[in-house]
Amino acid sequence: MELFDQLINVLASTIRLSVPLLFACLAGLYSERSGVVDIGLEGKMLGAAFAAGAVAAVTGSAWAGLGAAIAIGVALSLVHGFASITHRGNQIVSGVAINFLALGVTALLGQAWFNEGGRTPQLPGSARFLDVTLPFADSLRDVPFLGSIYANLISNQSIPTYAAFAAVPLTWYVLYRTRFGLRLRAVGENPHAVDTAGISVARLRYAAVIICGILCGFGGAYLAIAQSAGFLNEMTAGKGFIALAALIFAKWRPVPAMWACLLFGLLDAVALRLQGTVVPGIGEIPVQVFQALPYILTVVLLAGFIGKAIPPKADGIPYSKDR
Repeated sequence: MELFDQLINVLASTIRLSVPLLFACLAGLYSERSGVVDIGLEGKMLGAAFAAGAVAAVTGSAWAGLGAAIAIGVALSLVHGFASITHRGNQIVSGVAINFLALGVTALLGQAWFNEGGRTPQLPGSARFLDVTLPFADSLRDVPFLGSIYANLISNQSIPTYAAFAAVPLTWYVLYRTRFGLRLRAVGENPHAVDTAGISVARLRYAAVIICGILCGFGGAYLAIAQSAGFLNEMTAGKGFIALAALIFAKWRPVPAMWACLLFGLLDAVALRLQGTVVPGIGEIPVQVFQALPYILTVVLLAGFIGKAIPPKADGIPYSKDR
């Protein structure tokens, strides 16, 4: 039973650690399905995390922090859209620029506004999204196996966590069961055909990058006001890039994207558990080894364990009627 409880704890950590990856992965899914490559997921989440932490610290409201995070995520997405859709600029360069912009501006404003080395003040519980206890969780806790799963794994998660996993079937429905989703996938495969049908390619792509910004806002807010109690410098720590890897690993499909993010979250959770492990004859393994595991897995998976991942045909190609 003790081993089972430890497994439940690891799985609960896996879910929590996979949430920002899942938000960013779904954000990239919408953008790339429309034909817009988005390397700037990292920067958008970082900017959103700072906005959430700063506004929640000033107002004392987690919902205000979430609103600010979404606003910043959408604003950065519109910058990316203006450069890559309206002016048909290089989408990779635009995304990288957003990453550098967010990295510098969050550190500068954090130090200027709060004078705590780029951090925001420690947030009280009232300014954060705390874990929610579902009905009957406490009374069912002592039920063998199922009670522990319900009380510790399904219950006691924050609202953004439930929103992240609810976004997976919603994304599947939008992409595969709605007219908007059909047009979005079509514009990522053959924008000329969409344009010929009298549908605006630019409008669809802008809609996709706005949805991307909203989801990045949720991911950044989760990092700052749910998983943590405030913003920290560079707190995204490459999660946007890992989300991109998960998106490729999932071959641009929402449900496999969820499993890919859970896989990366599991490795992160196991790495946290193994920190300080002593190996006979070698000694204590440096913590940097475990911190590098998610990135090593990213390289290994992309190097040859996912088969041939074919992106949308128009992915990364600026659309022009003259071409």
